[in-house]
Amino acid sequence: MGMFKKILIANRGEIAMRIIRTCREMGIKTVAVYSTADRESLHVRFADEAVCIGPAASKDSYLKMSNIISAAEITNADAIHPGYGFLSENSKFSKICGDHGIKFIGASPEQIDRMGDKATAKLTMKEAGVPCVPGSDGLLESLEHALKTAKEIGFPVMMKATAGGGGKGMRAIWSADELPKAWDSARQEAAAAFGNDGMYMEKLIEEPRHIEIQVVGDQYGKACHLSERDCSIQRRHQKLIEETPSPFMTPELRLAMGDAAVKAAEYIGYEGAGTVEFLVDKHRNFYFMEMNTRIQVEHPITEQVIDYDLIREQIKVAAGVAISGRNYEPELHAIECRINAEDPYNGFRPAPGKILVFHAPGGHGVRLDTHVYAGYSIPSHYDSMIAKLITTARTRQEAIDKMKRALDEFVIEGVKTTIPFHRQLMDHPDFVAGNYTTKFMESFELK
Repeated sequence: MGMFKKILIANRGEIAMRIIRTCREMGIKTVAVYSTADRESLHVRFADEAVCIGPAASKDSYLKMSNIISAAEITNADAIHPGYGFLSENSKFSKICGDHGIKFIGASPEQIDRMGDKATAKLTMKEAGVPCVPGSDGLLESLEHALKTAKEIGFPVMMKATAGGGGKGMRAIWSADELPKAWDSARQEAAAAFGNDGMYMEKLIEEPRHIEIQVVGDQYGKACHLSERDCSIQRRHQKLIEETPSPFMTPELRLAMGDAAVKAAEYIGYEGAGTVEFLVDKHRNFYFMEMNTRIQVEHPITEQVIDYDLIREQIKVAAGVAISGRNYEPELHAIECRINAEDPYNGFRPAPGKILVFHAPGGHGVRLDTHVYAGYSIPSHYDSMIAKLITTARTRQEAIDKMKRALDEFVIEGVKTTIPFHRQLMDHPDFVAGNYTTKFMESFELK
């Protein structure tokens, strides 16, 4: 397989712009697809060709496979890059691309299916010898079974409702004498909420951090890792800020987590760029959480600290180029702030509307990935992220100082954004000390 001549980008916004840039550097023509709401987006302007694929609603445009395949066929695109979100982890779409003789720049349908369902993924990772959160095999049959399981796993444990969601039917249990009461109350709560009192048990991860390892695999069974990203600062499971290296990382932990991630990728013969996500407890034990079979929003920080174009690598791997197979360690420090059109003083409520003034920060070690500009109207139909601000420096403190300066320089008027939140976060003593977990936002107060 030779290098692609034309790639259709089945996405929008900043990631579409990001892919267009690399394609242009590689001499590959690009096709943008857009909904009627995105007619004025920069990705439409900068691609070589652009095709409208439907109305504003995602289901009628960016998720409509038949329209995207039609756009690829009428423009003679020989590959489709799905970006992240939308159809990037849809095995059916991956298969349809193949059926039409179009290369899907991403994982195969089988790989997406194996890693997409959490239960199947956990089973696969256990087979591969990757550490998973210890837990009950299936549902707990009785209080006695729960006690026996808890003792085998080791306290503390977390009991969870099998039909659960929103924290209902969940109980943290620190000792055997707490279990009977928790068993009764959790089952009653689950039955009332879901009409199902089935329970399972997992090891309680103390002071968890969310640390992911970037991997790349080629078509010949070889994989490598490109070090870690710490994504622990989240709100409602949405990442707000990411950094690499993680302030919690040690050389020994990076080696162990990197080996586990490569083992996971090679076990399933993974092709493309992907991320193996782990929960890491306060004792630095790590447990597999899930695998994302696509490029991540936060991939730029990895690119910055090891000087490596991940989109270029994705395209080369899809074209059949073998990877070098070497693992990478961060040589610099990078931080990414996700700038959303949201009102941080009003529960992070989405704030679409027209941008009246837009001044981008610049200078040494500052990168801005965005698709917006002064005069652009942010549509209300999609994710509220409008920019990613990345700073890179020799040390973590310098990267923080640079981010403060860049945030002060970043002017967006006409819509509310999360810039004030990020600016305050950069001064938070726990963040500055690198002392944070996934619970950080539960006690954060915006001033």
